[in-house]
Amino acid sequence: MGQLSAVEEPPRHEPRATAEQRRPWSAGQRGLVPRDPSAAEPAPKNPDATDGADAPDTPGALDAPDDAPDTPDADARATSQASEASQGPEASQASQGPEASEASQEADDAPGGKKRAARRKRTGWRRAVPTWRMALGGVLLLALLLVGGFLVGYQLVDIPAANAAATAQSNVYLYADGKKVIARDGEINREKVPLDRIPRNIRHAVLAAEDRDFYSEDAIDVKATLRAGWKTLTGGGRQGGSTITQQYVKNYYLGQEQTVVRKAKEFFISIKLDREQSKDEILEGYLNTSYFGRNAYGIQAASHAYYGKDVEDLKIGEGAYLASLLNAPSNYDVVVHPENKKAALARWNYVLDGMVKEGWLSRSDRKAMTFPVPVKAEPPTALSGQRGYIVQAVEDYLTSNKIIDADTLATGGYRIVTTLRKDKQDALVEAVQDNVLSKTSDERDADRNVRAGGASVDPADGHVVALYGGVDYTRQYVNNATRRDYQVGSTFKPFVLAAALAHGSKTQGGRAITPNTRYDGTNERTVQSSTGSTGYSPANEDDVDYGSITVREATDKSVNAVYAQMAQDVGPERVRDTAVALGIPKTTPDLTATPSIALGPATASVLDMASAYATLADHGRQRPHSLVVKISKNGTDLALPTHKARQVISREAADTTTSVLLSVVEGGTATAAQSAGRPAAGKTGTAEEDRAAWFAGYTPDLATVIAVMGQDPDTGIQKPLYGALGLPRMNGGGAPAQTWGAYTRAALEGSDAQDFELEADEGPEEPEQDEDTEESDPSKRPRDTEEAGGRDSASPGATSPRDRTGAKPSGTAAPADPPRTPRDDAPAGGATASPAAKQPPENTPAKPAAATPEGTPGP
Repeated sequence: MGQLSAVEEPPRHEPRATAEQRRPWSAGQRGLVPRDPSAAEPAPKNPDATDGADAPDTPGALDAPDDAPDTPDADARATSQASEASQGPEASQASQGPEASEASQEADDAPGGKKRAARRKRTGWRRAVPTWRMALGGVLLLALLLVGGFLVGYQLVDIPAANAAATAQSNVYLYADGKKVIARDGEINREKVPLDRIPRNIRHAVLAAEDRDFYSEDAIDVKATLRAGWKTLTGGGRQGGSTITQQYVKNYYLGQEQTVVRKAKEFFISIKLDREQSKDEILEGYLNTSYFGRNAYGIQAASHAYYGKDVEDLKIGEGAYLASLLNAPSNYDVVVHPENKKAALARWNYVLDGMVKEGWLSRSDRKAMTFPVPVKAEPPTALSGQRGYIVQAVEDYLTSNKIIDADTLATGGYRIVTTLRKDKQDALVEAVQDNVLSKTSDERDADRNVRAGGASVDPADGHVVALYGGVDYTRQYVNNATRRDYQVGSTFKPFVLAAALAHGSKTQGGRAITPNTRYDGTNERTVQSSTGSTGYSPANEDDVDYGSITVREATDKSVNAVYAQMAQDVGPERVRDTAVALGIPKTTPDLTATPSIALGPATASVLDMASAYATLADHGRQRPHSLVVKISKNGTDLALPTHKARQVISREAADTTTSVLLSVVEGGTATAAQSAGRPAAGKTGTAEEDRAAWFAGYTPDLATVIAVMGQDPDTGIQKPLYGALGLPRMNGGGAPAQTWGAYTRAALEGSDAQDFELEADEGPEEPEQDEDTEESDPSKRPRDTEEAGGRDSASPGATSPRDRTGAKPSGTAAPADPPRTPRDDAPAGGATASPAAKQPPENTPAKPAAATPEGTPGP
């Protein structure tokens, strides 16, 4: 072999392909973009070349010392490294191959690695999982939103005014004992009571049922509120668990709608309310607004609805049952839904066991308890029967006496204790039923027109103790006890006698008027004044002539002629004023100062007449009748007028009148009143054409007036009562006096019968034929005449004569036997115009047929 001519250099390897040449796709910017189509083909690899990347762990492959001698391999590696450096880190990493990439990745993971940012880039499912930094940031953001939302909501949501339904209350009307309820008016059956009226054990029962930690907890149960809000938002239905504060806010300020907005308001209002009101105030409001079923809002109304008593009278077991109702008011009513009794009992036991657990009830008391079955539910007829009449009369009394105006009363919430006595009220209703209504028949047309009214007053204090307004307020809404459109008839005559006795009046002949004074009872005798004839000639009942008759007898027989003359002798103005002083309202229709006033054309009410007769019973001391003894709202009493007794007529005058009226019951037109079984005084009366029949009577301790009236149920027009109750005629000595006797006996049962203590002056007895006359001419001589009490003078039978007032025209002087004129043509009140120069015509204003009967009333 020949020597080489020159030193040959070892063959050099081809320059190593750069990372960009080996990878046709660039990974820069996370996009795969081809750099050079030719680079897509892999570069040929020199088999003789040594790739340091294939053995990255070989000593010296990557960490040769800087002072290592230059070798061809080293030069190649240096060249390759320089090329990689010029291509950037990615190319350099790619040029190292897979093993080199792994090594490079480990180097990046080490502290201070150069490619930490590239490591954070994740792919696949890991992208959906937030990092801890993201989670922390989200929590902080949510917290900020919640805090901000709370602050904004707290500022924007104020405590609103109470909703109308929460403040609406019924007015409660109670008997005189202040316990028994007569009626409740208004659509909302609620009566607010202060917390101190609710016994502590009843409060504990409610807390055991609804919120045992009420006094120690915050206003909001956050977990329960969020749970309820979520249920509402997702349509999961109604969700409970609110605190009592939240429930009160919902009931009192908001409503029952299940919306997120309402729950949000409830949340903020509850917080504010808890800061402004005490726990006791909130509990009181909750107990007065919650619904207990049976149309009862508030625990006081519920107490009456389920147990018929005030809340302070509830027993623990009863209170626990009411507390149980709050969970399901309608379903847990074991009377209405007996099929749910098992569930109701379970709830009741839960409440009582909770009271034991909280230390509010001893185990021994708990063990001894039995389930208190509530009373039968009453139908929602708050004003049926007598209730509506009583409510109407009480409201009229309150407004007419300016105790409260109608608009204010209508706002509700008033607790009104009346003067009515339940035992007497029940007795009056029963008496009317037995003696009037039970005697009607559907087969008699006249019976469909029958109406009845009654009122009873205690003379000692003027309290109205019983009131009968009609068969049923929901069927006949006009109150027959207080209406003023029926003539009182001859029940007015005692006021004429009282006026004569009180004023020491005398006859036209100058004789003092006493029970023994004689008058001329001739039928249709013309009333005489000091100047001559008045032109007024009232007829006696059934045109009976009584001749010379005493005042007492004329009262027993209700003689019209006598009392018309007596009214003229006393002075019609004095008669009117005396009636007003005794208790008849000054504004009473047809209370006209004419001789006809004696026969009762005035249309005072039954209650007015009872009040006036009570004055006679109390020896002339008058008190305005009273229907209310107490009225309050939310524990505050309203002022009531004081009713002081006034001696309006002398005791002698009142007692003498009473002595005469005793005779009416003993042997006059009102013998049926003897069924009372005790001393009684009274007077019968009948309106013209039998449109009303009256009996007004009294014992020393009770004054009562009963009236039977005729009215068409369809048109409201007053109708005669001929044939009603199966009788040809209706008179005061019949059904009215019988009803009075039955009521008085029952109302005073258990009390000792009292005699009247009278200081009466009967006056001297006069001979039957009085010769002391003012005029010698018999035709012009005034004849002292009494009303002929035919119909009422006999027993209640139909054949008794009837008092009637007739009137006829006359000239300046009445003839001895003046011609008759038809009574039907007489004006209301029985007066007829007279052309007498010195005596103006006497005329009682007529009223429409629907309100006032024509003609003049009878006895």
